[in-house]
Amino acid sequence: MKPPYNMYDIKSQVTTSLYVKTTLATHSIDFRITTQMSLLLQSPPSSALSASSRQELRVRFSVRSATPRFALSFRRSFPQIRASANFSSSLDSGLSTEFDAISKFSEIVPDTVIFDDFDRFPPTAATVSSSLLLGICSLPDTIFRSAVETALADSVCYGLESPDARMSCFCNKALVNVGSDLVKLVPGRVSTEVDARLAYDTHGIMRKVHDLLTLYNEIDVPPERLLFKIPSTWQGIEASRLLESEGIQTHLTFVYSFAQAAAAAEAGASVIQIFVGRIRDWGRNHSGDPEIEAALKRGEDPGLALDWVTKAYNYIHKHGHKSKLMAAAIRNKQDLFSLLGVDYIIAPLKVLESLKESVTSPNEKYSFVRRLSPNSAASYNFSEEELVKWDQLSFASSMGPAAVELLAAGLEGYATQAKRVEELFGKIWPPPNV
Repeated sequence: MKPPYNMYDIKSQVTTSLYVKTTLATHSIDFRITTQMSLLLQSPPSSALSASSRQELRVRFSVRSATPRFALSFRRSFPQIRASANFSSSLDSGLSTEFDAISKFSEIVPDTVIFDDFDRFPPTAATVSSSLLLGICSLPDTIFRSAVETALADSVCYGLESPDARMSCFCNKALVNVGSDLVKLVPGRVSTEVDARLAYDTHGIMRKVHDLLTLYNEIDVPPERLLFKIPSTWQGIEASRLLESEGIQTHLTFVYSFAQAAAAAEAGASVIQIFVGRIRDWGRNHSGDPEIEAALKRGEDPGLALDWVTKAYNYIHKHGHKSKLMAAAIRNKQDLFSLLGVDYIIAPLKVLESLKESVTSPNEKYSFVRRLSPNSAASYNFSEEELVKWDQLSFASSMGPAAVELLAAGLEGYATQAKRVEELFGKIWPPPNV
């Protein structure tokens, strides 16, 4: 029996994250734009663990290859970009663009990438989320369509008596099926979004992650290829701490304060993502946040010079935490130059294209100064209040108005996407030909 609704009549946003290697590579994939996607972090190859955000872009997947679907081989023709521990203030003679120069200091992750120019920014990692599922359902020719249809035809989910349990099963299966396809497509890690409606339920977050991980294990996806994306509430940070102690890698998102970043680092989160531009935007339109007010009095940019990036980076590196810091919501080249040295920077395509097009001649002198480094972090002095062992009370009291408001907005957006997926699945289930 065919359902009264067709899954491809739905138009939506895709919130996935594709990490992009910032060097040219040749392979047989051609992506066209149709749906919105955001970027996530490529994982380091060793013990350094890695990790998105709500930045979005439009992409349609269209694979042309002589090899079977997902059996793709990415040729690593150039070395990966890593944040260097050494100071440097000038452009090496062998580099020819501003992009090459800044890539010595931080790993640059493109945002809102136009994949018509895919050869310049091939993906190396990805995120699967509710928004991505919505986008897949709106595209009749996406390579991930069968992953969602297979989830909706799952006999285990179908056999559950409770409608809520059945829908949760369908959603989990869909996330994992798409995630497993992405694992085959990209060489890096794939991060799976945890339902934002569980943001204030530590045990609920852990149960969800364990359920997802069990499904990944059943289809032989190695756990080292996976990250789980969790909101940075106190309960989410506690869940991250417990999961990391089990060897499960986590990516904490929606970080808007030093308290969140420090508590996440203490918890051992693999990736901590801070939204630079959103903090600045809030500061321009609001007042009353003590940290932002103090920065403005010092003549500093509240998005760049405050605890959210500089202090958070120094805290992580000075105290030997394993977390990697990612700066997102970058608005322009000056933002990027001011953050050189942070582990990862998500930057808009227009900024990256400008950097790549800025070709330098051998006699031109460009100076790029590393702003953040483990060496500078070692000499940074923290106050006694900043070195507290974070608990729920100190955490809550240190969350300023900006962090509280921005976190709530982020959670609301993610929860809305999750509800839309459930509503859509309720309309299209069972899928065609089932």
